Amino acid sequence: MRHKTTVPSGTVHEAHRLRCADALHDNYDLCGGWDVANAVHGVTSFAQRRSEINHGAAGEQPCEVLQRAPLAWFRMAATHLTQDTYDRLQAELEDLRTRGRIEIARAIEAARALGDLSENGDYHAAKDSQGKMEARVRQLEAMLRDAEIVSGEAGAEGEVTTGVVVALRYAGDDDVERYLIGSIEERREGVSVISPNSPLGQALIGRHQGDRVSYEAPSGAQEVEIVEVGA
Repeated sequence: MRHKTTVPSGTVHEAHRLRCADALHDNYDLCGGWDVANAVHGVTSFAQRRSEINHGAAGEQPCEVLQRAPLAWFRMAATHLTQDTYDRLQAELEDLRTRGRIEIARAIEAARALGDLSENGDYHAAKDSQGKMEARVRQLEAMLRDAEIVSGEAGAEGEVTTGVVVALRYAGDDDVERYLIGSIEERREGVSVISPNSPLGQALIGRHQGDRVSYEAPSGAQEVEIVEVGA
């Protein structure tokens, strides 16, 4: 879990600036990191991107930086999605582009009517929400454009693939736990999601029922047995 930015005492504008930078940070976490396309645009790290958000053009609000950000800021490697998840994300994107933008525009207009914007908490809260929503819109656009649909079934030889549910038993534990190997956007009731790019996900991909695999966790080396593939 990442550390949230602590907002120090100060002006409403400074708190607004920090929250907007966090909006992009949240998006970065979901994307799993910026890909090499950002290097083409001269960006080599999230720290550099966060700096751009925090130090936009003179007089520019951080959320305005997010809204004018090129799609390359949100570009990522191809994401493997099941058809149900792809359809759900398409529906979410359409909702944000229509209902979401209309509601945010109304909230901003209502807050603007209250007067002085420099210390107008309702206005800054609405702009924060707008920045986060537009970041999500761009993330979804990039993700869906590059998405690859997976069946959610085991491979031809019964191997673990992206989109499949596996049952695992940790060494020294009798309990069996079920996990879905896939994007954080996947939803499966009663099943936790493991990214295929995580240490455990990488250790499992291509393996079969009955195999034992080891991987490095923050607490040290772990070993699991694949009890079932497609559980």
